[in-house]
Amino acid sequence: MFKLLRFAEGTLKQINFQRGEPQNFLAHTWVSEDKIIVGTDTGRLFLFESGDQRWETSIMVKEPTSETKNLENIQESESLIEFPTISSPVPSHEQVILASGHSQLVLPQVFAIAAYSKGFACSAGPGRVLLFEKMEEKDFYRESREIRIPLDPQSNEPSQSDKQDILCMCFSPSEEILIASTSKNQLYSITMSLTEISKGEPAHFEYLMYPLHSASITGLSTCIRKPLIATCSLDRSVRIWNYESNTLELFKEYQEEAYTISLHPSGHFVVVGFADKLRLMNLLIDDIRSFKEYSVRGCRECSFSNGGHLFAAVNGNVIHIFSTTSLENISNLKGHTGKVRSIVWNADDSKLISCGTDSAVYEWNLSSGKRQTECVLKSCSYNCVTVSPDAKIIFAVGSDQTLKEIADSSVLREISAFDVIYTAVVISHSGRMIFVGTSVGTIRAMKYPLPLQKEFNEYQAHAGPITKMSLTFDDQFLLTVAEDGCLFTWKVFDKDGRGIKREREVGFAEEVLVTKTDMEEKAQMMLELKTRVEELKMENEYQLRLKDMNYSEKIKELTDKFLQEMESLKTKNQVLRTEKEKQDVSHREHIEDLLDKQSRELQDLECCNNQKLLLEYEKYQELQLKSQRMQEEYEKQLRDNDETKSQALEELTEFYEAKLQEKTTLLEEAQEDVRQQLREFEETKKQIENDEDQEIQDIKTKYKKKLRDEKESNLRLKGETGIMRKKFSSLQKEIEERTNDIESLKGEQVKLQGVIKSLEKDILGLKREIQERDETIQDKEKRIYDLKKKNQELEKFKFVLDYKIKELKKQIEPRENEIKVMKEQIQEMEAELEHFHKQNTQLELNITELWQKLRATDQEMHRERQKERDLEALVKRFKTDLHNCVAYIQEPRLLKEKVRALFEKYVQRADMVEIAGLNTDLQQEYARQREHLERNLATLKKKVVKESELHRTDYVRIMQENVSLIKEINELRRELKFTRSQVYDLEAALKLTKKIRPQDVPETVPSEDVCSAAPTMRLNEQEETGRIIEMQRLEIQRLRDQIQEQEQVPGFHPLAGIRLPSLVRSEVDFEVQTN
Repeated sequence: MFKLLRFAEGTLKQINFQRGEPQNFLAHTWVSEDKIIVGTDTGRLFLFESGDQRWETSIMVKEPTSETKNLENIQESESLIEFPTISSPVPSHEQVILASGHSQLVLPQVFAIAAYSKGFACSAGPGRVLLFEKMEEKDFYRESREIRIPLDPQSNEPSQSDKQDILCMCFSPSEEILIASTSKNQLYSITMSLTEISKGEPAHFEYLMYPLHSASITGLSTCIRKPLIATCSLDRSVRIWNYESNTLELFKEYQEEAYTISLHPSGHFVVVGFADKLRLMNLLIDDIRSFKEYSVRGCRECSFSNGGHLFAAVNGNVIHIFSTTSLENISNLKGHTGKVRSIVWNADDSKLISCGTDSAVYEWNLSSGKRQTECVLKSCSYNCVTVSPDAKIIFAVGSDQTLKEIADSSVLREISAFDVIYTAVVISHSGRMIFVGTSVGTIRAMKYPLPLQKEFNEYQAHAGPITKMSLTFDDQFLLTVAEDGCLFTWKVFDKDGRGIKREREVGFAEEVLVTKTDMEEKAQMMLELKTRVEELKMENEYQLRLKDMNYSEKIKELTDKFLQEMESLKTKNQVLRTEKEKQDVSHREHIEDLLDKQSRELQDLECCNNQKLLLEYEKYQELQLKSQRMQEEYEKQLRDNDETKSQALEELTEFYEAKLQEKTTLLEEAQEDVRQQLREFEETKKQIENDEDQEIQDIKTKYKKKLRDEKESNLRLKGETGIMRKKFSSLQKEIEERTNDIESLKGEQVKLQGVIKSLEKDILGLKREIQERDETIQDKEKRIYDLKKKNQELEKFKFVLDYKIKELKKQIEPRENEIKVMKEQIQEMEAELEHFHKQNTQLELNITELWQKLRATDQEMHRERQKERDLEALVKRFKTDLHNCVAYIQEPRLLKEKVRALFEKYVQRADMVEIAGLNTDLQQEYARQREHLERNLATLKKKVVKESELHRTDYVRIMQENVSLIKEINELRRELKFTRSQVYDLEAALKLTKKIRPQDVPETVPSEDVCSAAPTMRLNEQEETGRIIEMQRLEIQRLRDQIQEQEQVPGFHPLAGIRLPSLVRSEVDFEVQTN
């Protein structure tokens, strides 16, 4: 829905009404005071001016197909977006069908539009922005530039970065920079001058600062020795930030989601809990590298101790304590019945505080591994916990909308959250401030001790629930993360606006971890680069010398050339000067002649123009006289018309006045008659007074009737006179209207005459068309006659084809019987193949057992050799020590001590047994077992060779039979294909005859059904045979592979002179038939 409303008289009134089909409008922007651009979800752009649609265009994005993808490197500069012309804003159905044949049309959604002085920018599908500029001549816009989001090489899926939807765009006030935000929470920017430089190719966005998290941040941690922040997110990335320089130090993506992270106090290590494992990693200068993994699945909380010698990791409801030095699990803290949501160490790392969804807060003693204090409230599911610097008071927040102050296993105080759930809590290292995060994204700062009333400062920060909060070691910065994927750093001030400062004894460390291999590689690269630089210097010096030599020679040549050219130019200059003087003289003479000619021509022209002016003046006077005459004639005509009108009016008035006089005379005569009758009545009344009463009564009744009639006639005449007056006034009005109609009819008469002339021309054209159509009708009638003749011939041909189809069907039946026989043979062959396969598996098992025995004997032999080497080394050591003892042969006491030391060193109490007898027995037993095993191995090798020769002959025979069967099947397939093509041709001919003569349809329908049913049945049989052959081919290939593996076995020699036939031709024939 799209409505334009205007604020007038205190209310909003709609000024436009939508026409046509309803659209889903997604974005709009004002281009000027009365013009607005609107975008839809189907890639259409509309320009409305004062509520009326003025312009429309459609954006069509081509997605490259498999063929066009290979040409992308060649045609990088070509845009994939095409726009229809202004005259046809909406593509027709035929255009869409034609376009879809070459490429797939995708309708992009226009999520964002931003206007600037030259035009506007709009999003055109995933990862694309189009710039439209206003045309100079018309109030329309044309597409001028394309801007794309580049691929991210650091990401695991670089192709996904350019598939982000652009949701919002904005230009800077100077219109030098365009900023865009995407559906993955990323911010990109581009300078508009770059888009003008890259005219042919599409421009590319750059990150506004650095890549941000695109999903909910689940972990947050800081360290003491470095100004670093570590975060992890559900977007499978781990990022290391610097809160002093506000930069991204390290960034790495993984295959699994990261749930929690903790940074070592030294800033050199980090522990991260992934969905599959818990990893302990080194923070190198340019990488995050794992060096120890623990099988802790779905670890949601982990934390290094304040000293860094321990770290805790949560696995469900168990807390594992690991040593950072030995990397071993030293204890497991069990006691929670629900999932542990938060853990925190006290200042001296002697205790650990935990809370969870089981409504419990536990304080653990790490020396004993047991709970020291506990606080359980079944009405609350805790979200976060922290402890005061003196480790006496625990602060916990949860689902009951309160902040709890816990000490000695009891809740001291509960501070209400005022209808908001607290999700995170942290206390400053000084113990004076407490910060809590809410489920609506706000942060509340409170003093400690906690106030009883609503005394806190609230700051709106995030657009989702806050997941983690942390304070830096010096209490200067508060760090918060939330489900909206944002990381906020807050500067902490006191009431007077002064920053909280804690003096640091030692500054931040600048040391960075680098592996030895990286250092060696970099040193090697430095040496290579130095040697390369020296080589380049030598090459440059040598090339500079060569260039100096070449340039000196060229300079000499050029100086000689220039001297020669200078001399030649001097001579040419002298010649040109002489020619110039000559030309000056001739030019002056020529100018004088031209001036004379010009003066003459001017005089002639003046005479001619004077004569023309006189003639024109005479014509002008004649035309004036004509115009005066015309005016007089028109005035006469107007006077005549007025006179005729006045005469007609007089005649009408006289006519109606005469009628009135006649009516008045009639009225007077009627009145006189009435008077005379009254007189006569009175006279008769006097005379007949003496007559009878009955006659008097009769006469009275008669005259009364007559009086009534006369009165009625009198009234009737008065009404008629009134009607006549009204008619007279209406006639006067009609006369005036008729005069006006006469004038309008005269104008219409002129128009109709023009229309009549144009219609006459149209009539002539239509007559010509009628003649042409008559001719075409005659031609079509002739063609219909010819087609009827052809139809008769095709009916005869159809009868012949029906007979041939019947014969072909009779020939196909024996071929089907042969195929059935072949199928039975193939099944028998498959059974034999299964039998041989079982024998082969048994042989393979025997061979593996022999190999295992051989390996065992080899291992024993290696052990004995190692023992022998050890004894030789011991004898050598004994000889050297004995040689040293000989030096003290003159001193018996020292000699005795040395011999005793030798005895204690080389002779042990366990070796005092008779070793010689045992050694001889062992050697004899070893030799006997070795001979026995060698004999067994020789016999097994002979058996394997014999059985392999037997199986080789069987394999060759089966393969030859299979090849012959495949050849026969291929020949049958070719014959089937040929017969099917014949049947298809006959059916096509029959369909042609059906189209020409539809009246014969009922007769031919049964035959067509019969013909079409047979091929479908045969096609199913063909597919079955194809599947069987494919299975046999795969089985034969597998057997060949097994034979090759057995040939590689030592002691196995293949039969000489026997070679298996190749399946290449049969496979090719089969593929041709299946295609």
